[in-house]
Amino acid sequence: MTNSKARITALGSYVPERRLTNNDLEQMVDTNDEWIVKRTGIKERRIAHEREFTSDLAYKAVLNLIERYGKSVDDVDLIIVCTLTPDYKTPSVASYLQAKLGIKDTGAFDLNAACAGFTYGLHVANGLITSGLHKKILVIGAETLSKVTDYTDRSTCILFGDGAGAVLVEYDEELPGFIASHLGSEGELGHHLYSTNLSNAMNDADLLNHGYIVQNGREVYKWAVTSVPVGMRSVINNSPFELSDIDWFVPHSANLRMIESICEKSQFPFERTLYSMVNYGNTSSATIPLSLDLGLREGKIKNGDKILLYGFGGGLAYAGLLIHWNI
Repeated sequence: MTNSKARITALGSYVPERRLTNNDLEQMVDTNDEWIVKRTGIKERRIAHEREFTSDLAYKAVLNLIERYGKSVDDVDLIIVCTLTPDYKTPSVASYLQAKLGIKDTGAFDLNAACAGFTYGLHVANGLITSGLHKKILVIGAETLSKVTDYTDRSTCILFGDGAGAVLVEYDEELPGFIASHLGSEGELGHHLYSTNLSNAMNDADLLNHGYIVQNGREVYKWAVTSVPVGMRSVINNSPFELSDIDWFVPHSANLRMIESICEKSQFPFERTLYSMVNYGNTSSATIPLSLDLGLREGKIKNGDKILLYGFGGGLAYAGLLIHWNI
């Protein structure tokens, strides 16, 4: 159990206007709507335009946060952008975002834990605030996965979309929001989900489709449905609660069938699970904040709810957090 002195105080989101439906994909690769929905639950995804990048999505998500909650970000003392699709190798998206927002005297860095990025970012923010090093941190999960998707590969192009979610994490000793956590990585399985950069080899083996996302879907699925229920239990074991006490489970929205299997194996009610892939696709680090946003807009999440967040994906990395929701 963490001795937290931090909580989430605001949330914002943004997705691009362009929709890429399953019917659109039928015109691009050998697939169809029924096949995609049956295997993934995805109906459409949002796609950034040619000159729209991760920093643009992150910026608009923060603007949405400010508009909805009336928050000021002028005194934010750290910006963490969780992404695997930065605009540049350097400067970081976070530094670029700092300039767009006009925030002075703040730290800024990117964090890449792929689909577990947002939960990693929250874990770091909680630790930095609880330690007393920071008071007010922006954590953003933002991706433009369409720019690293091979639209001739029907096994991956049906999955990915673009989007961003942002939260403000602030010091609060009276009503802390972070209850427990559990995180880790199985790097020996990293070759099952990757996108190359400077190196085109891993573990002395050549990698394929340079610059694009490559995934062994079967192996990633097996890993997720086996490891996530164990990780969920580890988070709960680090808390004073039981799994039955949890109001909402918010896993990474990779695949609806995967989430159904995780719920079955963990014996958590699927009807108390929030996900965002149906209309947004797999947006990697943005799926969890987008799912939270949908849960709020639909009136599901209430103040005082206990929410189990669980990110998992490329790395293969994972991170689970149990939080109290009060914003």
